[in-house]
Amino acid sequence: MYSPTMTDSRLLKKDLFGEIRLIVTADEPYIIRDSSAASDWIRWLARYLLRREARALAALGNLEGVPHIQRIERDRLTRGYLPGAPMHHAKPRDPAYFRAAARLLRRLHRVGVVHNDLAKEPNLLVDENGSPAIIDFQLAWYAPKRGRWFRLLAYEDLRHLLKHKRSYCPRYLTQRERSILNNPSLPSRIFMSTVKPAYMFVTRRLLGWSDREGAADRGDRS
Repeated sequence: MYSPTMTDSRLLKKDLFGEIRLIVTADEPYIIRDSSAASDWIRWLARYLLRREARALAALGNLEGVPHIQRIERDRLTRGYLPGAPMHHAKPRDPAYFRAAARLLRRLHRVGVVHNDLAKEPNLLVDENGSPAIIDFQLAWYAPKRGRWFRLLAYEDLRHLLKHKRSYCPRYLTQRERSILNNPSLPSRIFMSTVKPAYMFVTRRLLGWSDREGAADRGDRS
């Protein structure tokens, strides 16, 4: 059983689906996703997303550059903490970072995991050695058969990573990468034109969601 003595707890993210906290102990820090803090009317969905994240992380095993599961309960997922700066703070200008991030993403896809949330820069970290890490697998999907829908989502994972490369290392984009950026999948085009505007209005304007998992202890404390 994983139950170290807690010395400090810091809220990293809070939304309708619960809370994510960084727990600092004398041994090592770790992360807890707690769906018991979710709104009553949507707690069932928060629990579903928690189990979804747990399945994806379990499939990734001990892969370097992603969190490792330490404990799973009905309302809580405990996983390892990955130190590093979120991309929007580190602003990686070295194309080697994006090559390594692409390799890490391919490893996810090979075992049947798509992340589905790489548009958010806080979900990509830069460690002290300049290597990439990927966090927050709440929307990830584990599909070992890797069918057509999986391949479309994997393509969008890559497109989101390349968007970040375009922001920080535009002159290092290859012709193939530019082609991928210019050709979003059909599901992505539908989402951008129909779902996303409503989603952004509800989450940002009406609900005031914060998303700071990549921020604590990295110069952007709440």
